[in-house]
Amino acid sequence: MSEIEVVTPEEIAKAADLLHNVVAPTPLEYSRWLSELVGGDVFLKCENLQRTGSFKLRGAYVRMSRLSKKERARGVVAASAGNHAQGVALAAQLLGIKATVFMPYGAPIPKEKATRAYGADIRFVGTSIDHCLKAAREFEAETGAVLIHPFDHRDIVAGQATTGLEIVEQCPQVRTVVVPTGGGGLVAGIAAAMQRDGLPISVVGVQAAGAAAYPASLAAGEPIALESMSTMADGIAVGLPGKVPFAAIQKYVDQVVTVDENALSKALLLVLERAKLVVEPAGAAAVAAVLDNPTLFKPPVVVVLSGGNIDPLLLMRVIRHGMAAAGRYLSLRVRIPDTPGGLAKLLTRLAEVDANIIEVVHERISPTLTLHEVEVSLQLETRGEEHRERVLTCLTENGYTYTPN
Repeated sequence: MSEIEVVTPEEIAKAADLLHNVVAPTPLEYSRWLSELVGGDVFLKCENLQRTGSFKLRGAYVRMSRLSKKERARGVVAASAGNHAQGVALAAQLLGIKATVFMPYGAPIPKEKATRAYGADIRFVGTSIDHCLKAAREFEAETGAVLIHPFDHRDIVAGQATTGLEIVEQCPQVRTVVVPTGGGGLVAGIAAAMQRDGLPISVVGVQAAGAAAYPASLAAGEPIALESMSTMADGIAVGLPGKVPFAAIQKYVDQVVTVDENALSKALLLVLERAKLVVEPAGAAAVAAVLDNPTLFKPPVVVVLSGGNIDPLLLMRVIRHGMAAAGRYLSLRVRIPDTPGGLAKLLTRLAEVDANIIEVVHERISPTLTLHEVEVSLQLETRGEEHRERVLTCLTENGYTYTPN
């Protein structure tokens, strides 16, 4: 990968000039709960509050503003699960360019609607960004429209790097920046921006474990495609790293770590509860990494919240998943005597340990039950792992047999 030059400070500075009246700097919020966990100052860089709900407008506008009149007349085409789509659509609207966007089937509805609202023509294809990129390239060849790649272009990386410039301006003392990572445009840009003035700043990329192309690619020394992906974090579900960001990541990023689905949902829930900020699963990836291994990051730490475009239905499911992962939901099947007062006695014992009962279902017909038994399916709300264990201990001490539901 040595033949590809890393995006330069001059390119990043020019990108910042282009974006001066287009992109407003996003807030940097102090996080007390993460600071206590890390043992030093932690800040949240709120790109979820950016116009279009993510950082993607930065790179899309820089790339498209440099198109010639002939290129603009041919229009642009993009491939995206939603965030890049919105960035391209808004940039096209601001620059007077026709935009066509290929999105995967099942893309979040709010992302689709917002992209349409900015005036882009949407076409659905496949189930991943990689499928959409293939269709977008075919469209480019057929129509002459200019492909605006989501991450694999110098202008895109330079535009995303302006996030890094803001971080240094807002938190000059920063020592670690943690960044959600898919194709690599954002983390590559931020890492390149951190090289100014010899600043001793560590940059860490974070990928969803079910869509982590970078660890193997970095080990191999070149981008390696994943055979399959499975993650709720559609915004960072990219099967093949881009060559342009890969060069910067290989040179400047200290490490790329992975987080599982439980960690993503727990992080999203905590950001919502503690920071009062709405993020999508991909946007919560950096927080998940800090929660998983707080001693890995030298403070002061800036954690990037890369996007906040989440379907309300998915948000509901992720919140439930996050609460279960955090030990705040407990689903059990408990056997009780089929006698008057049997259920009341069980519920009384649960009330004594402050377990909130969400749902109760009786089951009398089962080949595993005796004639004098009833199985009760319970959905309980608890206050965390410690309380969860107290509830289970209470059941055991009172002679109840239970199994996970």
